[in-house]
Amino acid sequence: MTTPFAALQQIWSAGGCDPAALAHVTLTGADPLLPTDVKIGTAATAAVAATALAAAEVWRLRTGRAQPVAVDLRAAIAAYRSERYLRVNGGPVPDHRSPLFGFYPTGDGRWVQIHSNLPHHHAGHVKFLGCEETPESMAAAVARWNGQDLEDALNSAGLPAAMVRTRDEWLVHPQGRAVAELPLLEIARIGDSPPEPPGRGNRPLSGVRVLDLTRVIAGPECGRVLASHGANVMLVTSPHLPNLPALVIDMGLGKLSTALDLRRPQDADRLRSLIAGADVFSQSYRPGALARLGFAPEDAARLRPGIVYATLSAYGDAGPWRERRGFETLIQSVSGFAHEQGFGGGLERPQHLPAQVVDHSAGYLAAFGAFVALQRRAREGGSYLVRVSLAQAGRWIDALGRVPGRAVADQTRAGVADLLAECDSPFGRLTHVAPAARLSETPASWSRPPVPLGAHEPVWPGA
Repeated sequence: MTTPFAALQQIWSAGGCDPAALAHVTLTGADPLLPTDVKIGTAATAAVAATALAAAEVWRLRTGRAQPVAVDLRAAIAAYRSERYLRVNGGPVPDHRSPLFGFYPTGDGRWVQIHSNLPHHHAGHVKFLGCEETPESMAAAVARWNGQDLEDALNSAGLPAAMVRTRDEWLVHPQGRAVAELPLLEIARIGDSPPEPPGRGNRPLSGVRVLDLTRVIAGPECGRVLASHGANVMLVTSPHLPNLPALVIDMGLGKLSTALDLRRPQDADRLRSLIAGADVFSQSYRPGALARLGFAPEDAARLRPGIVYATLSAYGDAGPWRERRGFETLIQSVSGFAHEQGFGGGLERPQHLPAQVVDHSAGYLAAFGAFVALQRRAREGGSYLVRVSLAQAGRWIDALGRVPGRAVADQTRAGVADLLAECDSPFGRLTHVAPAARLSETPASWSRPPVPLGAHEPVWPGA
């Protein structure tokens, strides 16, 4: 049974960090606080604490002053469910998710998850399966397939889907075995440059510029965490790429936002100019996608010696699925979580976990890696690659063990009211989850409200 502190030690060790710093951390609370046996709170507490302590270490490197860091498990869980608690002008953000998203039984007794929340995926699944845009019609179409054949066919067509597997099936699957050979995260030097201070100002990352080329939850969480410790984060989206409105708002806290279509040479040049003035480049495109556009880690390091290039993928950079599209819920489906949560809880179908624990963990791990790389840059110089995947995060969460939690009541919005904050924004009056970590000298907070996509010009403020 891994405790939150032991899980924190795992992350801290994976980053090659000084174990003496762990003496400054206080963790409170224990699982279960959600209706699941999976130790979501343990994972959340450890990942939140690792990033906060890494921020404190950046501050200590700059000022010589250490500071206590505290994380309570209840607050960490709320942070991992922030998209559920977001309100605009007192009400929920309209849900534009696809009604076709979910689990469907196949003809050979398996289950396949269709991921159709983005409009082009919704349309693609309907076209591929030749069904109407109703769950009933899709269920009839899926029932004509065997599970493995459908998973292979949909993914070959570029459509995100996954056959539900047990944990044991995933452990012997070629991709599961490939993920098992990977570390929790990687931080590798990819170029030379002189040492640079990791920030300038009254917060750990004041003066640090971050480019955020991510969508949905995992990648945007990385930028949101860095922004909460003072980084100047600019979200770069493309007009032709769809987004989910609630996540644009929730994950946009603390960020500027600009729009560039990297298929256009002039916009690609604008991004190169932004990279030249950046400290961190965070992206969650599929492996190889940005490289084909001229923005591989090595390209960024040539444009800006000293860059920290953080990359998040679904299944990691090894194995037969390394270039496959993926999302949190698909990782839950292939790796055994959805099977365990559903069938293991007495249901007759799979069920997702009560939090996007893989997404948020991967985002926090990427932010942690960026903090560590910035410290290395300050001491030794160099450009760095930070590499994290949903599948690697999922494997770590699974290895934390289990705790009897099926009978626990779900965490309600009223139950986290003391963990919420408010701010005015272009969208209206927002109520959102506040940062979970407590730092004594440099409290985490967001200095900007979220803004509509593309609200700013593609130039750094003050440039």
